[in-house]
Amino acid sequence: MNLIEWLKVILLGVVEGITEWLPISSTGHMILIDELVKLNVSEEFMEMFLVVIQLGAILAVVTLYFSKLWPFTTPEKGWIKKKTWALWFKVLVAILPAAIIGIPFDDKIDALFYNYQTVAVTLIVYGVLFIVLENRNKGKKPVVRSLNQLTYPMAFFIGAFQVLALIPGTSRSGATILGAMLLGVSRHVAAEFSFFLAIPVMFGASLLKIVKFGIAFTPVELAVLLVGMAVAYVVSVFAIKFLMNYIKRRDFKAFGWYRIALGIVVLAYFLLQ
Repeated sequence: MNLIEWLKVILLGVVEGITEWLPISSTGHMILIDELVKLNVSEEFMEMFLVVIQLGAILAVVTLYFSKLWPFTTPEKGWIKKKTWALWFKVLVAILPAAIIGIPFDDKIDALFYNYQTVAVTLIVYGVLFIVLENRNKGKKPVVRSLNQLTYPMAFFIGAFQVLALIPGTSRSGATILGAMLLGVSRHVAAEFSFFLAIPVMFGASLLKIVKFGIAFTPVELAVLLVGMAVAYVVSVFAIKFLMNYIKRRDFKAFGWYRIALGIVVLAYFLLQ
């Protein structure tokens, strides 16, 4: 591994850290980056790396939202934070659809849909949906303005939308945010719930990929994985803070237009090849 290869690893970590949390599809960006900047590793390792690197991004959510996610408190307050436990139960309800469909059909979905045509189409389609939904909601006050107001049926509905993210190019955060906003959930709450849903989903997906690949990493492979995760963690902290500040003042239409432009770029690039 020379300096250029390590710079590629850092670039992949930066792209993961930015695109995992913004509703613009990390897969779409990773496919482009991998096409333009080939990392000198085996195909099997690269497939695993692109999923497991997300653990670094997840640790950023845990760090930033630890007080909201940790369900225990001091003895004086009764040890247990009931609202936090309720939030975790809603998260568990929301991940059921993805677990039921994603675990048994993961390989089939990748085989059928992991290609540039699917990624380009989903980038454009969901970009249009963001613009249409924001135009529809213009001037309307959200019904749900806090995580506590989310009901279990709402959580399940949002989780059903997360299933759509099994199709590459959809964007996990994008699908869950769209599903939440269709229910009248505020942008802020939709984004936060999307972050929390990512924790068990990404841990589960990473575990599956590691088990499939095996844990017999070479020292270089382990170093590549750790560096990628570390970079993704640092960049994710800034990306999450940026998104939460951005949506206090603006809507998601800019991300919709960006998705449409990226989808056209992906199509044009591969068709010209």
